[in-house]
Amino acid sequence: MTTSAAPQFPAPVFTGPRIRAAIIDLDGTMIDTADDFTAGLNGMLAQLDAAETSREEVVGYVGKGSEHLIRSVLAPRFEAAHAQDRFDEALAIYQEEYARINGRHTRLYPDVEAGLIAMRDAGLELACVTNKPHRFAVELLQQYGLIGYFSVVLGGDSLAKKKPDPLPMLTACAQLHVAPEATVAIGDSENDALAGRAAGMATLTVPYGYNHGQAIQTIKSDGIVASLLDAAKAIAAHQAVHPTST
Repeated sequence: MTTSAAPQFPAPVFTGPRIRAAIIDLDGTMIDTADDFTAGLNGMLAQLDAAETSREEVVGYVGKGSEHLIRSVLAPRFEAAHAQDRFDEALAIYQEEYARINGRHTRLYPDVEAGLIAMRDAGLELACVTNKPHRFAVELLQQYGLIGYFSVVLGGDSLAKKKPDPLPMLTACAQLHVAPEATVAIGDSENDALAGRAAGMATLTVPYGYNHGQAIQTIKSDGIVASLLDAAKAIAAHQAVHPTST
């Protein structure tokens, strides 16, 4: 019997000072929620008398907030004007459906909690910044017993702008009392890397999420890490050559 080896990626290289905080995405980074999205959307589409969606379709839309998700699913099923007319109704139905099933069809990715423990034990401040509505994010983190690792949780409706805008990242840094240049943003999509870079942070990408259906190699970040535990190890390696805080 043969087992496939874990993918190997070049060690990330950080150019900034000692890292004092990590800002971590939720969907596709810590928890696989694609089947939850699919179930919630299919509940919505049934009430709109529209054709159902699939996980394969949905993963291409995840990561840009609920509004983008709904618009993307409506677009191939309704004429443009009709899709716009039904958007508010669809969004309200979707949020009701999602609230009913949040967490039911999800799974924790490997080594997530081990990575969070390693980062916490290394003295890093942790924040979760997601484009998921805040209440859904908090509920999901609570279900998996992860909420206690985070000093800050920001959702897609917490501020005036979402990722890839840097505002959520900069706000998280301000609430953590850590400078952006001493922070690493960790996520599965281009949005995470764009937001982190725009905020002046180091960035890491995990390879197993969604990334809007695009290959992770298209993301410009400081490196790909196979898991959050590997992210913690990459941070520890950087700290070893930056032994004093800045």
